[in-house]
Amino acid sequence: MTHKRLRSRSTWRFLLALAVSGAAMWLANPACAVYAIAQYGEPKYPADFKHFDYVNPDAPRDGTLVLANPNRLTSFDKFNPFTLRGNPAPGLGLMFESLTTGSSDEVASAYCLLADDIDVAPDGLSTTFHINPKARFSNGDAVTAEDVKFSLDTLKSPQALPQFSVYFGQIARAVVVDRLTIRFEYKVATREMPLLAGGMPVFSRKWGMRPDGTRIPFDQLAFEKPIASGDYLIDKYDNGRTISYKRNPNYWGASLPVRVGTHNFARIDYKLYADAVARLEAFKAGEYDVLVENVAHSWVRRDIGKRFDNGELIKREFPHHNGAGMQGFFINLRRPIFRDVRVRQALDLALDFEWLNRQLFFNQYKRTDSFFSNTDLQAKGKPGEGELAILEPLRGQLDPAVFGEMPRQPDTDPPGSLRADLIKARELLAQAGWTYRDGALRNANGQPFVFELLDDSGGGTSMEAVAAAFGRNLQKVGITMKFRTADFALVQKRLDAFDFDMTTVRLPDVQVPGTEQLSRFGSSYADQQGSDNLVGVKSPAIDAILRRVISAQTREQLTDATRALDRVLMNGYFVIPHWYSASHRIAYRSDLGYPATLPLYFAADEWVLSTWWKKPSAASR
Repeated sequence: MTHKRLRSRSTWRFLLALAVSGAAMWLANPACAVYAIAQYGEPKYPADFKHFDYVNPDAPRDGTLVLANPNRLTSFDKFNPFTLRGNPAPGLGLMFESLTTGSSDEVASAYCLLADDIDVAPDGLSTTFHINPKARFSNGDAVTAEDVKFSLDTLKSPQALPQFSVYFGQIARAVVVDRLTIRFEYKVATREMPLLAGGMPVFSRKWGMRPDGTRIPFDQLAFEKPIASGDYLIDKYDNGRTISYKRNPNYWGASLPVRVGTHNFARIDYKLYADAVARLEAFKAGEYDVLVENVAHSWVRRDIGKRFDNGELIKREFPHHNGAGMQGFFINLRRPIFRDVRVRQALDLALDFEWLNRQLFFNQYKRTDSFFSNTDLQAKGKPGEGELAILEPLRGQLDPAVFGEMPRQPDTDPPGSLRADLIKARELLAQAGWTYRDGALRNANGQPFVFELLDDSGGGTSMEAVAAAFGRNLQKVGITMKFRTADFALVQKRLDAFDFDMTTVRLPDVQVPGTEQLSRFGSSYADQQGSDNLVGVKSPAIDAILRRVISAQTREQLTDATRALDRVLMNGYFVIPHWYSASHRIAYRSDLGYPATLPLYFAADEWVLSTWWKKPSAASR
């Protein structure tokens, strides 16, 4: 299985992916305004390109796509995906656009969307975007530079999710040059900044404006419909359980090359189910159209039945080239029992991946052994020359193990064994002051080693079986682990408040690491509730390496800095890594079509939304 619940709300993460996962940077010699920028070399597509290669420009543009709740969200209470409080409705990313957008067959590129040209200053300290005069919000108003400035100022304010102040924190200000021209000025000249600015979600200044001219505070917006520029509008919703979007008949950008062949459904409906079992049975009963399956056991044993047998429902695995990201049990260093690295390493030794892969996962997974698995950014062996140039000045602050071979995850296949791993775990725990007596592992004060694993998967899932196996192994060294499941909303609330011992998380993939790493591991965010620094790491050495990642000017510098970061994080044992797959498992109705050419880097849900279509019925042909 792959536990796909992202750390936070999927909608705003998808929006930030515009700025981060496709983070294109300024060109080596940016002398004039351009239609696109790329991190290294040139953009793949020329100035006169008609559409991306991975879309079908002739796809039918009709029909309704019905989807279930993503990430086990069971209800929603707002239409604002950019604030901390509450649960945003699924699909809101369909409504928001940015000045630029990336392509899914390049790791780092950005093409004009709301903007129609981009001018990066030679010193890299500012980027000027000209807004397409045709760009319109859903209320018919033109998109202006004032709206872009308002969006930035709002997202950087305390009323928005704290992650936005991280992503856009190095933007000093946005300057309105004229009605359709906006200039972003940066505190530092990093190669990431032009795309972070270009990928920022843009919305109207009138969103939340009352008829009398007063404004509803941004963090209090609930069911006020967003005024944004995307090609879908909210049509109707009911009781926080269903929501329907319809294509805006007046959408301004349908003929743009970056939009041709995309968003082909006339309507998109979401139905939110109470749990995973009800969700799966509803799909098999034909209540919705696409199931992205993240549980290996279900894919083999449960995603079966009459509709699969008669061809009405189809199962297929779609390969991708995404970085694997990091999925695992995240450990909260704010809890005293976890502060000793030897304790965390001992916990890592108790997870028997090989047994899990055989018994639960049908050998469908590979073990995650890096925060950047499945990419050339993963650290391997001993540090290279470029890594050492970063690590040596920090030697006094780092574990000496960082300068040796990269740690290997435990392997219980012969000649390895779980028994040998648990013996080593007990030795590490003893070194950290934990010894077995009176029926439990105890510290010097006699307190037993007990902790809670918090998860939102629900009962009867493969994660429950994983937790049971993990708990049995821990019990053999005297540790008691309590497995607690709760509703997604409650789990999210506890994570935002850092009120957990250990939890199951999957960090979103990134092809080009950048500012998002600061939010995940930067010291200044360890105490900021709602931030992505779940583990609570505070390390000046890691902060220094993060600055090298963000300021990298060449691919080689980025690679060295990312590998150095990976090396320090893996030796810190902040996470007990899980597993990954290099393909997406998707079950879908046979009346859906998708392009013959697959993108290289894509999330399954967004790919379906953006490029699939409904096949015409026989009666309409």
